[in-house]
Amino acid sequence: MVSRSYSNLLDLASGEFPAFGRTGKKLPRVMTVAGIISDLDEENTNSLTSEGPSSVTQDRMIIVGNQLPIRAHRRPDGKGWNFSWDEDSLLLQLKDGLGEDVEVVYIGCLREEIDPAEQDDVSQTLLETFRCVPTFLPPDLFSKFYHGFCKQHLWPLFHYMLPLSPDLGGRFDRVLWQAYVSVNKIFADKIMEVINPDDDFVWVHDYHLMVLPTFLRKRFNRVKLGFFLHSPFPSSEIYRTLPVRDELLRALLNADLIGFHTFDYARHFLSCCGRMLGLAYESKRGYIGLEYYGRTVSIKILAVGIHTGQLQSVLRLPETEARVSELRDQLKDRIVLLGVDDMDIFKGISLKLLAMEQLLVQHPEWREKVVLVQIANPARGRGKDVQDVQSEAHTTAKRINERFGRPGYKPVVLIDHPLQFYERIAYYVIAECCLVTAVRDGMNLIPYEYVICRQGTERLDEILQLGPSVPKKSMLVVSEFIGCSPSLSGAIRVNPWNIDSVAEAMDTALAIQESEKQLRHEKHYKYVITHDVGYWANSFLQDLQRACRDHTMRRCWGIGFGLGFRVIALDYTFRKLSVDHIVSAYRRTKSRAILLDYDGTIMPQTSINKTPTPEAISTLKSLCNDPKNVVFLVSGRDRITLSEWFASCDKLVIAAEHGYFLREKSDAEWETCVSVADFDWKQMAEPIMQLYTEATDGSSIETRESALVWHYQYADPDFGSCQAKELLDHLEGVLTNEPVSVKSGQHIVEVKPQGVSKGMVAERLLSTVRQKGVLPDFVLCIGDDRSDEDMFEVIMSAMAGPTLSPVAEVFACTVGQKPSKAKYFLEDTTEIVRMLQGLATASDQMARAAAPQTPPQ
Repeated sequence: MVSRSYSNLLDLASGEFPAFGRTGKKLPRVMTVAGIISDLDEENTNSLTSEGPSSVTQDRMIIVGNQLPIRAHRRPDGKGWNFSWDEDSLLLQLKDGLGEDVEVVYIGCLREEIDPAEQDDVSQTLLETFRCVPTFLPPDLFSKFYHGFCKQHLWPLFHYMLPLSPDLGGRFDRVLWQAYVSVNKIFADKIMEVINPDDDFVWVHDYHLMVLPTFLRKRFNRVKLGFFLHSPFPSSEIYRTLPVRDELLRALLNADLIGFHTFDYARHFLSCCGRMLGLAYESKRGYIGLEYYGRTVSIKILAVGIHTGQLQSVLRLPETEARVSELRDQLKDRIVLLGVDDMDIFKGISLKLLAMEQLLVQHPEWREKVVLVQIANPARGRGKDVQDVQSEAHTTAKRINERFGRPGYKPVVLIDHPLQFYERIAYYVIAECCLVTAVRDGMNLIPYEYVICRQGTERLDEILQLGPSVPKKSMLVVSEFIGCSPSLSGAIRVNPWNIDSVAEAMDTALAIQESEKQLRHEKHYKYVITHDVGYWANSFLQDLQRACRDHTMRRCWGIGFGLGFRVIALDYTFRKLSVDHIVSAYRRTKSRAILLDYDGTIMPQTSINKTPTPEAISTLKSLCNDPKNVVFLVSGRDRITLSEWFASCDKLVIAAEHGYFLREKSDAEWETCVSVADFDWKQMAEPIMQLYTEATDGSSIETRESALVWHYQYADPDFGSCQAKELLDHLEGVLTNEPVSVKSGQHIVEVKPQGVSKGMVAERLLSTVRQKGVLPDFVLCIGDDRSDEDMFEVIMSAMAGPTLSPVAEVFACTVGQKPSKAKYFLEDTTEIVRMLQGLATASDQMARAAAPQTPPQ
């Protein structure tokens, strides 16, 4: 049976009618009315995926962007619309990399406003002809969404502009945020109209749709979802100023794969996840992943490329060849420096013009020889900042031309009117050097386009009077703050704010040897031609398939409300421990072994006061007083502290310092479980730890009788983790020949005698129970971190041996959903204590039931 979510739209458009029955509920074909969403919780929030296997065999990719790759023009008679593909759209170009066997469906808005009366016909036309599903937004909502939240808040912030005043990006407006959420919800509804969640892949593009993954994951827990951010992702110091920072991060983490152009952008995102959500990432076999409630969210780092085939076809157009010939005649005997930028505040146009002025001042030999052609594309945004940039650019260009211009020579040619694509290509062809000096830009493909155009064609070589054997050459001066900079190793990288440095780079690009220009061009050309948009799209699809391949191998369910919604994905053998189930097993068993970790299990790691609560003491006493129980408490803490804390628990067996010391009763002596000749190694390890403590604010050393522990829980997360790795390597090198083990744990680095582990305590527990003459038929082992995995391993291994009853009930339980040798989990310490209280209550009830009844008087 087909999924309830699978729309009839595409089948109807193609005229194909499936043989199976349709569900009764019909989804709307076109949504024309949108409102502000105040509550995101709907029915069926925990729906998994489809009701049965899919009937679709062909791979299908649903590509979602703010704008469809479609151009719309009103017909001359004013009746209806003409539509055509937008060949310049990245969303259209990436289709080449997906393969002919992948069907592509597009979802997005049209640039033109469509009258509501025409929207049904337009939708049908686009669906039938272009496989596009348009999203129609009311003008007021679109303005708040795009010109409001996207352009006033997200775009400036992601480009490192803080709203320090109303003129700089604008202060946060909750109404605009609600509009943003509402539009993302409308886009999600459009996807639900056409998606087959069992088979289709969904690829969402850019910052306009950052919360869309939450809505989609909420409806389909196993949806195959990728997201690519085409803008920079700012450092955590900038991003954390956003009032809805957590909502956006959690929404992105509902994707399976998140893509970035550069490692810097990915690093900033991972840092934000670590600092604000407490998530740590791991790199395995070249892939970076974040563990998020049992799901692995993969991180993709790959710069987008250009459509080289399209560029090469434009280079062969007669219009291009004619324009190149015209420019050759106009600019003969001139060396052309070229800039191509949007007219906005981050493209650094004025800085580039100032650098050109400085070049002519410091190197007068270039006067009347060098011309800077600056093409300023119309701004995508609007506002006073755009007007200021335009005014400053014109003023600066005018001043330079007045100062250095001569009859027949203008050092700066500023083109601020729209150019045809072939005209821009012609300027690339004749330019000796391309300058990209943006102060911040997500990617910027201008250098790639320039390199391809400088390779030219045979006909263009003839026009430029270049022989077939003449090597091609090009030079690039690029800002170090743009996304394409790391991939252009032969470019001259500059800090655009340093006017003198940019001027010197321009001089170097002009004066460098011809052979060097040729080698740099060859290097860039090989990269650009092999890393085109098709390569990028195919690589992303392959990684998305890899990230989603274990979806069917996991049990999934949704938790949380609104934008805090997330999906828990667990292995079928790893499940949440049911209190009712364990209490039932507890009641019917006769010989019980209970092993409990303390910090992070009974006591939260985040608690400053680590003293056990009266409720925890009472629960432990009830468990210990049950004659069928043997209860062990294991901790890394020292024996004096544990003796004081649990003095009232007479029958509690305590293992201190991870099992080095053990005491069977409150009135018994402490015994050592491992023989250690001496602790001379401490004199070597402690000075090293002290060195790192002084260098790492927030860290500390805990000195135990058997061990030394370096804590960095309160240090800066990134720096603390880095220092911990260095300390671990340092200690391992120094203590190689000593009888100790150096281990890292949750915010700690520990040095302890060899053989000391919590696994040893688990073996002692099972041995103690067997000494009572009865094999254990109930085992409960709970821990929260890496050191507790030794306990779980011993307990799970015992199930296959003679140390347990053949019918033993074994519960190895970890705190939180994470990879573990335990088979059960509970969410947090609160649930752990509640479960233990349930066991203690059961013991008290059974004790009262077994007590002799006093006959009535």
